[in-house]
Amino acid sequence: MRKSDRTARFQVESYDLEATLNSGQAFRWEKFETNWEGIVKRRWVKLSRDPGAIVAETADSVPDWDWLKDYLQVELPIENVIGSFPDDEALRTAVSAFPGLRLLRQDPWECLASFILSSNKRIVQIRQIIRALCRRFGEGIPSGAGSPGAYTFPSAARLAETSEGELRECKMGFRARYLREAACLVATSKIDLDSLRRLTCEEARCQLMTIPGIGCKIADCVLLFGLGFNEAFPIDVWIMKGLRELYFKNRPVPMKELREFATGHFGEFAGYAQQYLFHYLRTRTADTASSTNSAR
Repeated sequence: MRKSDRTARFQVESYDLEATLNSGQAFRWEKFETNWEGIVKRRWVKLSRDPGAIVAETADSVPDWDWLKDYLQVELPIENVIGSFPDDEALRTAVSAFPGLRLLRQDPWECLASFILSSNKRIVQIRQIIRALCRRFGEGIPSGAGSPGAYTFPSAARLAETSEGELRECKMGFRARYLREAACLVATSKIDLDSLRRLTCEEARCQLMTIPGIGCKIADCVLLFGLGFNEAFPIDVWIMKGLRELYFKNRPVPMKELREFATGHFGEFAGYAQQYLFHYLRTRTADTASSTNSAR
């Protein structure tokens, strides 16, 4: 890795930056020409792809870049992940479509809050809500020349201080109640997100589902994208339909059976398999512009 105070170059092969940042796992990345801009660890970041590398730029000096390497998971041997998958035609097709797709390692609180806000919304709407939330309740941070401005994701403590009415002004509707309740639980440590990493996947899922408005799908998204449980397998509408079509000949298989199948079939990196299938399913239709705006 070559780096300076504000730029770094991560040597990494087979990394599809666009698929990774635009595959419905995070909602604060915006594309400007060939670059992607977002906020990671309270820093504005611009990313671009060079042959064999990802180039990163920040607006202020950075003492080290471990935080971004971890977020992007550039050191994960993706060939080992793919090599662990079962040898089935559907998964081979999905992987071949996006062989460089990665999972991001997100901040657990931001991940939890974002997926609460994603309920029954299209991706473009989720981004608008989160943008408004950050502008109103986040903190301004330095950004690059030409950037429309950058704001941190508001902490749980900050959102716990707000009223439901104030949150609704960010156009999140009924989700405001659930976001505020989650913020209060996290801010008072009644839910300690970091401690969930020390539990089993099932134990951590049960803890998350004690939060009002959190069902199995949102809990699994937080487990997978925020807490690093690679075996977590979120089943949303896309995955439910896809599993039934690709593995059960369109039979109306109950959700319980789909969960049992996913747990047994996809192995230790089931979450990665889910993301490949998810992104493939939502981009394979003829109406790509519509499908890629569809949320989980």
